Amino acid sequence: MSAPQTLMVFIDGLGLGPVDPAINPIYRGYSPRLADLLENHAVAVDPVMGVKGLPQSATGQTTIITGRNASEIMGRHMEGFPGPTLVPVIEENNLYDRLQKSGFTCTFANAYYLKDMEELYRRRHWSVSTVAAMKAFGWVRNAESLLSDCAVHQDLTRAVLRERGYTGPIITPAEAGGHLLGIAEQHDFTLFEYFQTDLMAHKGSDKDIHRVLSELDEFINALLPFGRRDGCLLILLSDHGNIEDSRSRQHTMNPVPLVAMGKGGERLKDKVLRLDDFAGTLLELYHTSPVRQIRMTPK
Repeated sequence: MSAPQTLMVFIDGLGLGPVDPAINPIYRGYSPRLADLLENHAVAVDPVMGVKGLPQSATGQTTIITGRNASEIMGRHMEGFPGPTLVPVIEENNLYDRLQKSGFTCTFANAYYLKDMEELYRRRHWSVSTVAAMKAFGWVRNAESLLSDCAVHQDLTRAVLRERGYTGPIITPAEAGGHLLGIAEQHDFTLFEYFQTDLMAHKGSDKDIHRVLSELDEFINALLPFGRRDGCLLILLSDHGNIEDSRSRQHTMNPVPLVAMGKGGERLKDKVLRLDDFAGTLLELYHTSPVRQIRMTPK
C-alpha cells in the first residue's frame, strides 16, 4: 500500500475543553469549522504522558516531532525553547530526517522574515521546529519565499510583519491556505506551525482571541479539501491546551485534539493515545521504522 501525501498543521495551545461558550471561546461563533472538527472529527490525545505538572511547549513539541517522551527525558514539562538536553533528541529523531532517509520529500512551510541565514544563526534560541528544520534541510523559508507566496507566515495574514518593515500585501487566511496547499502538493510531508492561539490565550484580549480563532477557522476551511483528495492526509494536532479555557491564562490539563482526515487517518486516530504515539504511527503509514518507545515509570 502506498504512503499518504500529508499536510500537517500544528496548532499551539489548543485543547479539548467544554462545549460551553461561557468558558470556551471556540464555541462563541467565531470558529464554526474548528468547533465542528473538534466535536465530530477529533480524538483526544494525552499531552501529560505520565509526568506531573502542566504540559508545556518545548517538551510537547519535541515529543510530536520525534516520538520521544521529552517530558520524561527532562523529568518535567519544559516551556519555551529546547535546551542542551532536548536539542540532540530533536536532531537525532525528527520526522523530517526519518522520512527523508526512506526517500520521501519533506518541508517546513513557515516563513521566517529573514534576509539571509546569518540572521537566524545570530538568534540565541531556536524553537523546536527551527532545530528540526535546520537539522534536516539546513535552511528555512525566508522573506523572499514569503513574497513569492512559497511560504506562509505564522500569523497567516502577514499583518504582524508591518512593525518589522514589511511593505508587501496583507493577505486573507484563505489565501494563506491556498499558498500552503501549493507547497503541500509538491511534497510527501509538509508541516506548518500556528502559534497565535497560544500567544493570544496567554496575553491577548478577548477581541484578540476571537480574531485569531476567526482567522484560523478561515484558514482551516481552505485546507479541508486536501483531506478529501485521493491519497492525501490532513492532520491537525496540538501540544497542550490553553485557548479553550478563558478562566485562566495558563496551559490546561485538557487532552489535545487529533484530527486526521484522509488516507491513514482512522489508523492514526485509533493508535495515537498520547503525544509520544504520534510520530511512530505516522512513520508506519510511510512504511518507515517507527521510533522505538521506551516508557518508564511515571514521575
